[in-house]
Amino acid sequence: MPDLHIPTHHLHYRIDGAAAARPWLVFCNSLGTDLHMWDAQVADLSEDFRILRYDRRGHGKSGTPTPPYSLADLGRDVIALMDALGIARAHICGLSIGGLTAQWLAIHAGDRFDRVVACATAARIGTAESWNARRAEVEANGLRGLVAATGERWFTPAFRAARPAAVGAILDGFAATPVAGYAGCCAALAGADLRERLAEIAAPLLAISGADDPVCPPADLEAIARAVQDGHHAALPGRHLLNLESAAAFNAVLRDFLKASGRADPAPHRMGPDSPPPANHSTKSEGKP
Repeated sequence: MPDLHIPTHHLHYRIDGAAAARPWLVFCNSLGTDLHMWDAQVADLSEDFRILRYDRRGHGKSGTPTPPYSLADLGRDVIALMDALGIARAHICGLSIGGLTAQWLAIHAGDRFDRVVACATAARIGTAESWNARRAEVEANGLRGLVAATGERWFTPAFRAARPAAVGAILDGFAATPVAGYAGCCAALAGADLRERLAEIAAPLLAISGADDPVCPPADLEAIARAVQDGHHAALPGRHLLNLESAAAFNAVLRDFLKASGRADPAPHRMGPDSPPPANHSTKSEGKP
């Protein structure tokens, strides 16, 4: 897999999927993960899209510039990748801090993105105080001490019991994240607040929530869908990394939204814990015109 070298660091990325004639889809990771968090999506969607995923600065195999970072830094990394690869326009899907990055890009580089998917995120995640405290803890003690609590926040007990190998691989990657990279992104989260800018997002936006997510509950995603100009919401079973816990339903909702251009939304539908995704379902936010 190749790397893009920019003045302060390098970005490790991977391209998968159909021929260049297909639409581009960019994936942005959550905090403490690498590009492999999207493996289940790439396996299912690669016939429909040309997929770009990458390791965020300070994560995976990308370089770790000196922290702190800002949300603008993270967004500009995406634009640098797209420019280097000659990608004029794309869809974008991000989860958690990746979802914040996707919102920032929709505000500041809206002409580059056709459809935006913001998953398990908010326009403001936590508080500056909580992220500064997390940063200080990690810089003092590393990430190992956070692994157990992270697993509980990211996955339901049922999923942890049913898929221990998958959960273990994700948490091993979390623990291996460079401390400086994680701390730098904590600083970005401490300073990120897009609540007053959401109305500027004109691209169709789908907010996907995990029904049991304790980090960014469904109300946070519903608020995003209400605030943007063309917002939709879908709730799926699972906690924070719902793209892994409810991969099949997540992929169905994502594909339906990204391929919906030019056709009317189907009938309203909310995913329940035991309901399979129907062939056609609406992601329109409830109560939104």
